[in-house]
Amino acid sequence: MTQDETVETKPKNSLMKRLLPIAAIAAIMVAFFASGAQEHATFATLQENYEELRAFVKSNFVVAAILFVVVYAIAAAASLPVASLLTLIGGFLFGWLLGTLFTVIGATTGATILFIAARTSFGEALREKVKPYLGRMEEGFHRDAFSYLLFLRLMPVFPFVVVNLVPAFLGVSTRLFIMTTFIGIIPGSAVFNFIGSGLGDILVSGEEFSLENAVNREIIIGLAGLAIVALAPIVWRKIKGRAGNATGS
Repeated sequence: MTQDETVETKPKNSLMKRLLPIAAIAAIMVAFFASGAQEHATFATLQENYEELRAFVKSNFVVAAILFVVVYAIAAAASLPVASLLTLIGGFLFGWLLGTLFTVIGATTGATILFIAARTSFGEALREKVKPYLGRMEEGFHRDAFSYLLFLRLMPVFPFVVVNLVPAFLGVSTRLFIMTTFIGIIPGSAVFNFIGSGLGDILVSGEEFSLENAVNREIIIGLAGLAIVALAPIVWRKIKGRAGNATGS
């Protein structure tokens, strides 16, 4: 092999290594939909198998907890459309308190995997491309990154996958990402796990269950209120800055 061929091979190998994490996540997504698994990820499937699941958790609690966290992490990393169902199952199988803990650990782990994979694969390159368009917005984001990220996590209108990817492209540190993800998803996870903890009676009775009916307007308003509180430090800093400028002039 000539020197030129060696030099040419190195960038190719480097590119393949960078793309490997995101390719693995994409492979999980393709396998999930190609296998038809999404058709079984329903409340009806849970209703058919709830007795077996409860019995398994009762006799193998530690194994069940680890499996739940691992499955949730994989689902979150691959952005599979099963997060709501898994969160309900967490409350149903482990109770709302432990279910919330296991959900938050699994979701934070999966979100961090996707965050690191996206940043490793094309985060820096994409950041350089969009940097001219971000300008002062990026500076403001980094100055108050904790509040902004917490707001994005708490506000129920932002898709989970979007909030995982955007910080990767804006150069947010992994430590800050993990911290705000862990804290920010606790309220929503607790709500869904609390709902899930009451599924047993519904499953036994054979009644139909609708997540849309379970998550009412008051819950959404409560989560939105927490998100707005997360922005309070930014608002206060801006008000204080304007007051200082007015005094100075």
